[in-house]
Amino acid sequence: MTDPKAERNNSNSSQEGKAHSAGNLGELLAQTIHLLENLGPELTTNIEKLRLLENRLEAEHFHLAVLGQFKRGKSTLLNALLGEEILPASVVPLTAIPTFIRWGPEQKILIMFEDDRPPEEFVPDEENGLTDYLNRFVTEESNPKNTKKVLQAEVFHPSKLLSGGLVLIDTPGIGSTYQHNTVTTLNFLPQCDAALFLVSADPPVTEVEIDFLREVATKVSHLFFIFNKTDYLRDQDRETALAFFKGVLTEQAVIPENAPIFPLSALNALEAKQNEDQELLETSGLEGVRAHLVDFLVNEKARVLAEALARKGADIAAQVLMQLNLTSRSLQIPIESLGERLSLLEEKIREAERQRLSAGDLLTGDRKRTVEFLERQSATLRNKAAVHFESVLLEATATSKSGESIDKQAREALTETIPDFFEHELGEVMAEFDEHVARILKPHQTRADELIEAVSKGAAELFEIPYQAPESEGSFEAARQPYWVTHKWSSSLNPLHSGLFDWILPAGLKRSLILKRLMGHLEDLVIHNVENLRWATLQNLDHAFRKFISDLDDGLSETISATHGAIEAVIEHRKNHAENIAEEMFQLESSIENMTTLEKALRNFTP
Repeated sequence: MTDPKAERNNSNSSQEGKAHSAGNLGELLAQTIHLLENLGPELTTNIEKLRLLENRLEAEHFHLAVLGQFKRGKSTLLNALLGEEILPASVVPLTAIPTFIRWGPEQKILIMFEDDRPPEEFVPDEENGLTDYLNRFVTEESNPKNTKKVLQAEVFHPSKLLSGGLVLIDTPGIGSTYQHNTVTTLNFLPQCDAALFLVSADPPVTEVEIDFLREVATKVSHLFFIFNKTDYLRDQDRETALAFFKGVLTEQAVIPENAPIFPLSALNALEAKQNEDQELLETSGLEGVRAHLVDFLVNEKARVLAEALARKGADIAAQVLMQLNLTSRSLQIPIESLGERLSLLEEKIREAERQRLSAGDLLTGDRKRTVEFLERQSATLRNKAAVHFESVLLEATATSKSGESIDKQAREALTETIPDFFEHELGEVMAEFDEHVARILKPHQTRADELIEAVSKGAAELFEIPYQAPESEGSFEAARQPYWVTHKWSSSLNPLHSGLFDWILPAGLKRSLILKRLMGHLEDLVIHNVENLRWATLQNLDHAFRKFISDLDDGLSETISATHGAIEAVIEHRKNHAENIAEEMFQLESSIENMTTLEKALRNFTP
């Protein structure tokens, strides 16, 4: 006859060996989910959390922004990485349309628009290729000043380089049609994981690039450099030019000396890929760039994410393990003692709920103070904008004689200046506001964690079971999908109407009256633009505070259910099914051993 205990031990040994030999975090998470599915519906929430970790592990994208001045070879480099000509290479700067290049089983393009039009999808055929189609939307020749109102383009390509989650982002960057596109690029860089910056020996690095690099270095944590067009130089000249560029980076752009710099001929690389010329490919330098990107993706980005997800998975497993231990302990101790301990736990829960109400009051007060901070920011920005644009108007119309010329000069000046000003201020205001909100919420987060932990720790002490404090802090959560700033700054003045007697007034007085009317229109423009920014920021603030309260309530509710709810269920079960307790204890011990093995494997996981 088979010994059930021996059979259980064999099962545990098999489970332990499988868990510890799993070099794949996805397999460990799948094993944990499978075990929980066999333990009953009361663990559904934990299963859902683990499945979210699985999805994050599978779907995580690595966003690499490709930056560079006009005609440095960005499009050629991206085409070389893809192995074919996809992105158009323009003889004039591209318009301000970002292009996201991501993996897909087949080639296609999605064009997103600023208005309510649905995305436009294109799949190439024998007559129409991707390049010509994309050219219609992202080049200044085919879409001057973005008259087609394109928000962004997405290119899907089955390149092996993209299959691991790498998303390449082609940016207008510096040298594009409008100066504010450069500021827009800087504003969205913090949402990217890394940036790749192109320079070349022809011409040498410019002061504009150095200024841009100083800004970039403060916005993105990982920065790589491509020294392109090395095929134009002889070996000795190439080394001299590369040494000069390294010196400029460290001395003027304040870039670390060990920043990766890759000499490259993107043109030769593209030709080599198209003609399958392995020798030319090796001398082009492209494989060094590819190898570094893949290494960074696997050994840096993916490693950090996997370690954080494993810790989060271990915390979930520890929560389940505590719940199982509570159930086991509640099945063992006398029913009278069980009731007494449950009453003590209920008092701890009531105290936690009282503190939760107090935390809500404190949070409401801090939200009110944060809104007041936003209003002060908005007022400061309105005043700053009014002074700035008034000087712009006065300077632009200083030589204008007629009302018509004053109106024309004013419109042209504002059309050019308003986006530049507000794109810059957007980055400044949002950085300051985000820092303020993070500082406000941090002590609340600490108190919330302590509040939830107090219930779990109290239950563990009352029932004399092991307690594992959570280690992860949720820092693995990726930033939201990188977006191009979609604020559309208004710069349209109302039509200028002359007063009935303007034509008979002296020139000086006439100009004064016209400028006064223009200043009135300008005030409306400033209020409109600042209010749009203030309103969007207020919505984000409300979302952050609502989510915080929701997460606190959910966390407290789940903890109470896992402790108080589990014990109540055991008391009820013992009253009605006392005859099955022995068999249930046997199964419970097996589950605890298996969960302990998985929790340790997740806790000690190393990619």
